[in-house]
Amino acid sequence: DVFEQLQHVGHKKIEFHISTEIPAVLQINSEKEEKNGKRVQMYFMFKSCSFNLYATTEEINNTGFGRIFPAPSSNDKMETEEEDDEIPSEFISRKDLEKNRLSREEMEKYSVFKNYEPGDPNCRIYVKNLAKQVQEKDLKFIFGRYVDFQSEVERNMFDIRLMKEGRMKGQAFIGLPNEKAAAKALKEANGYVLFEKPMVVQFARSARPKQDANEGKRKK
Repeated sequence: DVFEQLQHVGHKKIEFHISTEIPAVLQINSEKEEKNGKRVQMYFMFKSCSFNLYATTEEINNTGFGRIFPAPSSNDKMETEEEDDEIPSEFISRKDLEKNRLSREEMEKYSVFKNYEPGDPNCRIYVKNLAKQVQEKDLKFIFGRYVDFQSEVERNMFDIRLMKEGRMKGQAFIGLPNEKAAAKALKEANGYVLFEKPMVVQFARSARPKQDANEGKRKK
């Protein structure tokens, strides 16, 4: 009687009632995770697209399309072309000289260039094979580009003597400021076709004093 008698208990069933509805807290968390997942996915997609874009740009660069080359330096331009901006517009440009000048191969076809010799360098040049319609203004238009007309000294040294009569017809002597200008004029103007005739440009021969006849006899 002191101790309570144990009573035999039969088998009991344990049941769990699980609702199909997701609690609001879990639903919010799941939505956040889903959004985060989408963001991560979009981030990787964006990075992938960026990588493909960079790869495509690199491929284009490797093929040479769209490649920007550096502009030539001022020194290269000076070597390849002359600064015609410093030359007044009333004189011929270097491009026009080159355009209407005969090449060496073409010069060989003309008899006037046979056995051509430029002569000894000096500040005076000799021009021959000029057309009959050539005037002094035509020669000034060509050879005036080698004179600095802002300098009074060079203006005074520039001289044109065109022969229009006698045996010297079709020839001219042109005085330039210095030997360097004359050499440049010879190089650029020799073979220039003026009125359908190529000019032959050489250094003028300096006048030599006539030898005394008696002195010549003595030497003999």
